[in-house]
Amino acid sequence: MEQLRAAVQFGADAVYLAADRFGMRARAANFRLDEIPAAVAFAHDHGVKVHVTCNILMHPDDIDELPAFFRALDTAGVDAFIIGDLGAFAVAGEVAPRVERHVSTQASVANAAAARVWHSLGASRVVCAREMSLADIARLRQDAPPDLEIEAFAHGAMCMAVSGRCLISSYLTGRSGNKGHCTQPCRWSYSLMEEKRPGQYFDITETDKGTYILNANDLCMAEQLDKMAAAGIDSIKIEGRAKSHYYVAVTANAYRGALDSLKTADCDWKCPEWVTEELNKISHRTYSTGFYFGTPQNAQTYQNAGYIRDYSVAAIVEGYENGCITAVLKNKFLRGQEFDCLEPGKPPFTVSANTLFDGDGNEIEVAPHPMMKLKIPFDRPVKPGAMLRMKY
Repeated sequence: MEQLRAAVQFGADAVYLAADRFGMRARAANFRLDEIPAAVAFAHDHGVKVHVTCNILMHPDDIDELPAFFRALDTAGVDAFIIGDLGAFAVAGEVAPRVERHVSTQASVANAAAARVWHSLGASRVVCAREMSLADIARLRQDAPPDLEIEAFAHGAMCMAVSGRCLISSYLTGRSGNKGHCTQPCRWSYSLMEEKRPGQYFDITETDKGTYILNANDLCMAEQLDKMAAAGIDSIKIEGRAKSHYYVAVTANAYRGALDSLKTADCDWKCPEWVTEELNKISHRTYSTGFYFGTPQNAQTYQNAGYIRDYSVAAIVEGYENGCITAVLKNKFLRGQEFDCLEPGKPPFTVSANTLFDGDGNEIEVAPHPMMKLKIPFDRPVKPGAMLRMKY
């Protein structure tokens, strides 16, 4: 719920989430089915739609459980199901006809012929295969029914398998990525061993620790949103496997700012510099543009699978009173700390804690305890939910 609130507060038009079954993120902290009505109510109160994923590889027992599952989500008021299986798609149309059906990227829709078939079966939107170029998408847009919406990923982790349909996790660990239990073996280090020389490893990489030959760089299309729009894409999607509320807030705010800038641009749009700076302040791998401009040229990092992390959240703003920001501490800091403040709907700005008070108004030199209340003098109000972050 914390991530959902961040997405809504920082500018998302819709959120996609999973219940505790049938989603591709089974290892994440998903919503229990009885929690979804409250999530939907919160989103709808703020004019935001809720799309629920039901996109695993379906087995017979899964199909048997789907009618009750879809009816419960329909009752909760969700706006769309994101489905990858044809049988599940049919069940949803039968038992919950009010809810829109979106075709998951797991279905690998990569051409207009496939899109037309899904549309004829009742799909209102297709999420493009991750391997499509912008030229491919533009052709799909031209040849698909005009009322069929097109969604495509703009940001987040990339999978080494075709539209995420990978067997490696199941083969190596018995935990199927196609059932939502991916162990991310594409991020592991590998070495070469010849079959007649057991225990003797051969260097196939850039380091003596092995190679990350399957490790894909993250996707970032913030600077190319004008080209995505020109290709006919109706909705951009931010991938967020098990990400923090901070990650969700930053990406939603950055892409909201970029899109708002694009809407008001006359011609020759350029992504605002603060947007790209923001996207470098979250935990991420090296960025690339994926397959959007043809065969990727900067798609992998073989040396490691680590993240770039430069910032941490120091405190969350609760309000403003008597000339002070009131906040809850997340990470320890000292008086004099300078913060980069992320406020919904705005570029970041600087807040300096040259004077620091505890929740009772006593002046302090250090804020040491997580969840303690703080007061920081500042010359104007700051919205609740804003984040004070500091560089490592």
